[in-house]
Amino acid sequence: MSFLDPLWSDLAASFTATPAPVATLRLVAAMVMGGLIGFEREWHHKPAGLRTHMLISVAAALFALLSFELLEISRQLGGAETGARNDILRLIGAVTSGVAFLAAGTIVVNAGRVKGLTTGAGMWLAGAVGLACGTGRIGLAGLAAGLTVVVLWLFRRLEDAVEHKAAREAAEEAAARAEAGLLARARPPGSEAEYPSALRA
Repeated sequence: MSFLDPLWSDLAASFTATPAPVATLRLVAAMVMGGLIGFEREWHHKPAGLRTHMLISVAAALFALLSFELLEISRQLGGAETGARNDILRLIGAVTSGVAFLAAGTIVVNAGRVKGLTTGAGMWLAGAVGLACGTGRIGLAGLAAGLTVVVLWLFRRLEDAVEHKAAREAAEEAAARAEAGLLARARPPGSEAEYPSALRA
């Protein structure tokens, strides 16, 4: 039993600032909300899908929980509380930069067209949702995740409708030009178009 005591105390020390049930709730909430964002990307076969968004959200939540643990350790050791708070802000900035680096890898520029911006933005927002869950703002994270799902699903349909309309108009214009070209080539010899204007006068 004495052999297990140090192991148990080390495990219990992982939850000094945030109780284990609360930390579990926050991590699970981050995973679920990240999955909601990533499901739409997975459904449309995008490079970063369900698992990627879930991992990003859980990682961001874990970094937030670790920042609270570091703050508690600093307080117990008599460290400067102001410096610890500044470290938390730096940690949030580091998480944001890291997620932005991952998101940039999904953006592709080909023949003047940019692809992957929406996927990159979704990954960035999944990191923000994870940070919100990790700091205990699960309601705020849920609101942001819900709005994101609405944007990804509803506005995608609107974009598809606009693109279909533009493609249909372009096809109709091309068909009209082709028909005009066929009519011009179908004029019989000796028509008015075959003679110079001086002769017609």
